[in-house]
Amino acid sequence: MTFRNEDLPALFHHTDQAAVSRQRESTQATRAQLMLLVAAAGAAALPSGPAVGPLHVFGALAALAYAGVLGVGVRATRRRARPQWQLNRSAAEFIKSLAWRYAVHGAPFGSEADGAEEVYRTRLEKGLAELRKMGWKDPRAAGLVPEGGEITGAMHRLRGLDYQVRRETYVRDRLIEQRSWYQRRAEGSRRATALWSWAIVLLTCLALLFALFGAFGSGPGPRLTALLSAAAAAGIAWNEVRRHHPLIEAHTLIEQDLSAMMVVMQTTISESQWPSAVYETERYVSPQHTDWLARHSS
Repeated sequence: MTFRNEDLPALFHHTDQAAVSRQRESTQATRAQLMLLVAAAGAAALPSGPAVGPLHVFGALAALAYAGVLGVGVRATRRRARPQWQLNRSAAEFIKSLAWRYAVHGAPFGSEADGAEEVYRTRLEKGLAELRKMGWKDPRAAGLVPEGGEITGAMHRLRGLDYQVRRETYVRDRLIEQRSWYQRRAEGSRRATALWSWAIVLLTCLALLFALFGAFGSGPGPRLTALLSAAAAAGIAWNEVRRHHPLIEAHTLIEQDLSAMMVVMQTTISESQWPSAVYETERYVSPQHTDWLARHSS
């Protein structure tokens, strides 16, 4: 028995795609603003250059770049890309976690639970109702996702299998898969941190060098120093937006927790302890747990 993302409800797939789309939109808006600010600083640092009547070309380019920053910011605010990204991600992970818990008899859908299907639907609607209060747009209300598909055939089939098969499927297709995802994300964040750290150090050192030249009355002048400072500041801002440093620690800690839980599930967990073990594992991989670790990382 295998259980993949394709076996999850259509509501998950639509919400997951919405989260990816809004994340891309939010990231592109921030990147565009930072690049336009650096471009504006570069145009302002250039000499007067050619003029068209009373208009200086480089000065006009700088003004256009600053206007572009404001335009991108206004559009991003109206579109609410970042809040909708976070709400859709929370909804997608909530649906995915609840579906897995139902399919493998995780708490509160254990083997002894009466009316597990009804409990699942009630828990699902209650959680999504809380997200709607915060501004999440339910695709079922707009007819983008059909009603009644909250439990798939694969979820029913997996739930009907015996304990050993459910345990093996969960450990392989959920726990190990999720642990590998955190491992890849942590490694990617380490590479990005190293790249941006060296770029920021290089830009800052060049700005320092030109500032020292300027202190003794030589060098290319303060305009280039200001441009390098703006580029370094943009690099720092982008690094903070991507949250590479805190996410490295958060993802590494979660990966370690999942590795320990995998050993426990494969060796010491009994069938009676299984529902609570699944519940604890799903708590580890929730976005709220990741955000909490990232905020409190050293």
